[in-house]
Amino acid sequence: MDNLSENERIEIDLLLKAIYLKYGYDFTGYAKASIRRRILHRLSISSLKTIAEMQHKLLNDKEFFGTLLLDLTINVTEMFRDPAFFKTLRKTVIPELKKRTFIKVWHAGCSSGEEVYSIAILLKEEGLDNNALIYATDANERVISKAKKGVFPIDRMKDYTRNYRNAGGLASFANYYTAKYDYAIMDNALKKNIVFCDHNLVTDSVFGEMDLILCRNVLIYFNKVLQDRVFKLFFDSLRTDGFLCLGSKESIQFSAYSDNFENVAGGKKIYRRKR
Repeated sequence: MDNLSENERIEIDLLLKAIYLKYGYDFTGYAKASIRRRILHRLSISSLKTIAEMQHKLLNDKEFFGTLLLDLTINVTEMFRDPAFFKTLRKTVIPELKKRTFIKVWHAGCSSGEEVYSIAILLKEEGLDNNALIYATDANERVISKAKKGVFPIDRMKDYTRNYRNAGGLASFANYYTAKYDYAIMDNALKKNIVFCDHNLVTDSVFGEMDLILCRNVLIYFNKVLQDRVFKLFFDSLRTDGFLCLGSKESIQFSAYSDNFENVAGGKKIYRRKR
């Protein structure tokens, strides 16, 4: 990235501004090295020769913008990713949620939905599926559409089954999906309490009175200013004593809102909102 010329850096800044003005997605607060790397990767595998050409194309070709958006929003996930986290969530947070009459969960930056269905399974096994509502959101309409369908490659189920077992699963993972040809279709019963919708952490407003917010491995791509903006969003969206779950490489410790949360699970990055 240090080899970029001054003109190329300016072109990237102009491209990000064009994306915001045309489509409303603001990537200016994302980590610059990551954004530049992904833009240059798309450029290298396209028929375009310059970033200026890419800007012209995305302004006039919404489908191409959708492809670039997938590059920029980093959609890498799996079911029961980091099994130890889910085991800790089951042990630490679920007993507290069981004390509440009704719970609301927000999975922010849900990508293609693997972790959302993981949470739905966990809530079902803990007897909370009939008094819980899960809001699954992402800024990318394509991945939200995929998440809503709940259809995943069958060849991933072996890994997901292992994750599920290591996460303390209480049943057979095969009970939660139907195999059809090369795909696994998640049980419709898991979808009954999930609401899939668009939400942009960079520009959109609060989801009020949540009992649990999960946003794992999203904030690592944001700069500190944007991270603080999102932490405020989460603070305002949580009810008192609500829980916030971050990814293994993320922390609220050095943010402007560190004093508003307490860590309740050590290294597993599960925090409770203080009064």
